Amino acid sequence: MSTSALSRRYARALVELGAGQKMVEQYGSELARISSVLTTEKLLRLMLESPTLPVEKKAAIMTDITAAMKLSPGMKNFLDLLVVKDRLRYLPQIEINYRHFADELSGIVRARIVSARELSSGQQQAIRGGLEKKTGKKVELKIELDPALLGGIKAEIGGKVFDGSVRTQLKRIEETLKKG
Repeated sequence: MSTSALSRRYARALVELGAGQKMVEQYGSELARISSVLTTEKLLRLMLESPTLPVEKKAAIMTDITAAMKLSPGMKNFLDLLVVKDRLRYLPQIEINYRHFADELSGIVRARIVSARELSSGQQQAIRGGLEKKTGKKVELKIELDPALLGGIKAEIGGKVFDGSVRTQLKRIEETLKKG
């Protein structure tokens, strides 16, 4: 089974478990926290992923980590399962897929907006409103600045990029002029 299929399966199972317990948001934040810890603490991650360290010792380490982080019993059980099944290395991808499934469940779509300059709250609301009308879902914006765009914005939503930047428009004009 491919890595992406495996991580989707675990993420979907955790979302379904969270939905049944009304803990989707909590599981999402706990999953992000533990994933962040294992990403930043490379030695810890390597130890937990090591094929030479016995599963019992890995489980004991994970129990200490979940207790120190005050993670919920459901998340502790999920992480224990990943340790026993030797799937902890898929945690970052599971987290990404979990967020996607949780958003799908709650009718949220995330959009990445890149702007040449700071956007006012009115402009942000107008962009959000337009995207919500287009998608029929609640939109959460992540706004980034890139002065190289010169003006306008680029929006990425659901894997699609909508480029309304001045820089791209100038490139199109240049290509048209070159063609004659």
